[in-house]
Amino acid sequence: MKKINFIIFCLIAIVFSSCSGIFMEKDELKTPTNVFEYLWNRVDQQYTFFDVKGVNWDSIHTVYRPMVYDEMSDDSLFRVCAAMLNVLRDGHTNLWSDFDVMRSDTISYWGSANGCFDGNVVLLHYLTLQGHQTGSLRHNAIRDGKVAYIRYSSFSSDISDEELKYIANQYKDCDGMILDLRQNGGGSITNLTQLVRLFDCHKQPLYSVQHKAGPGHNDFTPAQVRYAPDSSILGKKPYIKPVAVLIDRGSFSATSYFALCTQAFDNVKLFGDYTGGGTGLPNGGMLPNGWRYRFSCTRTIALDGGNYENGVPPEVRVILDPAAVAQGKDNIIETAADWIQSGGGAIALSR
Repeated sequence: MKKINFIIFCLIAIVFSSCSGIFMEKDELKTPTNVFEYLWNRVDQQYTFFDVKGVNWDSIHTVYRPMVYDEMSDDSLFRVCAAMLNVLRDGHTNLWSDFDVMRSDTISYWGSANGCFDGNVVLLHYLTLQGHQTGSLRHNAIRDGKVAYIRYSSFSSDISDEELKYIANQYKDCDGMILDLRQNGGGSITNLTQLVRLFDCHKQPLYSVQHKAGPGHNDFTPAQVRYAPDSSILGKKPYIKPVAVLIDRGSFSATSYFALCTQAFDNVKLFGDYTGGGTGLPNGGMLPNGWRYRFSCTRTIALDGGNYENGVPPEVRVILDPAAVAQGKDNIIETAADWIQSGGGAIALSR
């Protein structure tokens, strides 16, 4: 009996020893050192814009790895990881814990986003009390009814076929249209495609997308072309009069994609400031300690061959003039209206 009890004791000891090893292994994976290395390696192998951002990721490891040690607090580790990710200056980069959220967009584009848009001036002097709202589109006719002004503030807001038809028909007698996408922080690519259908779409190329195909910084899939939809499925004629699209540094993600799409249409011109970028679709996962992360895992190539992750440039760069604002005018809108009423030809900047 004593021998049997001894054998049972040994078996129990072995089982507990094995379980202890498993628990220790899991705990070791959650150490700050392993969490940091896991995150750094994921970015190293899957991020798509090191060249465009001018970031040497190996040197970033050299800077931030010495700050990490296994006895540090979760709060301290989060701050180090967040600082490392902020080097990317990418608004699609985030880190989530149960006590904090890291948002790189406050650095990459939002800091200079407010210099080209004054909501009070737009509301009081362009949309006015006589303005209209059709779904998520606010609109009015300016310049004595000769120019349509449409404000779309977020690609997170859906646009229906009926709403597009209504807008196109409502302003069919105008000289052209201003589509104001300033401070539009992005949203759904589906809504982007829907808004593009307002134009002369006949399945022409809009832009190309590449995905990471391996761990190397230059390992990408061949470019996959994205095409315009067919406008005729809306049962209407496309809008072929001059269209001025207004952008600024607050125009991010899906709005930058839309700005790229305008290269496919001869009657569309970009006015304002550079967009905030964000032309890579984000993806992510979970760190060993349960924190979640995401960053850009694709890259987009415009029709002209450019990579505009840092911001799509306007064709007519014009910054909001405080003197004009003081007089109740938006000189970016006025410049766009001048271009439309000139027939889409050469313009002089309004002041």
